[in-house]
Amino acid sequence: MNIITFGTFDMFHIGHLNILERAKAQGVKLTVGVSSDALNFSKKQRNPICDERDRMRIVAALSCVDEVFLEKSLELKADYITHFKADCLVMWDDWEGRFDHLSHLCKVIYLSRTPAISTTQLIEVVKEIR
Repeated sequence: MNIITFGTFDMFHIGHLNILERAKAQGVKLTVGVSSDALNFSKKQRNPICDERDRMRIVAALSCVDEVFLEKSLELKADYITHFKADCLVMWDDWEGRFDHLSHLCKVIYLSRTPAISTTQLIEVVKEIR
């Protein structure tokens, strides 16, 4: 089964690794869409700490990841699913229900995040230290 997932993966941490390994465990091939810098800004109103090229390199270096591409728009998820022939879309549970409309294209699974870790929290800790 071909799995597809998406994320920003800024300030890569154990929560990112956990979700990618758990996504890969759902199938045989894992394709990851890494949010472009522009998409990240539109979602979070801030630029990522690491640029899209570096974030893609980090994700591509993981043994659980088979293919990486740049996600340019949230509205193109159906196109990405079709293009990469995904059988299953895996997303974090904070997106629960938001992608159910794609269930006619593939299975949609929401996985829980790793507790007590997030990029936003890491950025806040770094700001406090400065």
